[in-house]
Amino acid sequence: MILDAYSRRCIGWALSRRIDTQLALTALRMTLQTRTVQPGLMHHSDRGVQYASGDYVALLKEHKIQISMSRTGNPYDNAKAERFMRTLKYEEVYMNDYETLAEVLASVQHFIEAVYNRKRLHSAIGYLPPAEFEASLSPQILS
Repeated sequence: MILDAYSRRCIGWALSRRIDTQLALTALRMTLQTRTVQPGLMHHSDRGVQYASGDYVALLKEHKIQISMSRTGNPYDNAKAERFMRTLKYEEVYMNDYETLAEVLASVQHFIEAVYNRKRLHSAIGYLPPAEFEASLSPQILS
């Protein structure tokens, strides 16, 4: 998944049976379809091989996105993403007994779009949901 670090909104995500470059590229492409890249945009990730792959790095460079990676063995560098994954697991995944991948996809999509982005309050953004916080910003900030 890809979070907007400023608004805490999940702006790109994908789900697969494998953690690989294609999974990461799918989430990145979703992000690029929903957001306009502004000068100075930085993409921060952990040191997963999928984020360092030639195809992933090439797509970031093609869109003139600056690349930043966590220090080795330091999860605090990517704390916002780690917190999102904890929230997703505890508030969605661990609460359900999925039977098919299609069921997981539908439930995770609903959680991200309808709950996390539109209802879940975040103290770092004035106890607003990310979508509401973004709506309160001037159009230039998130275009």
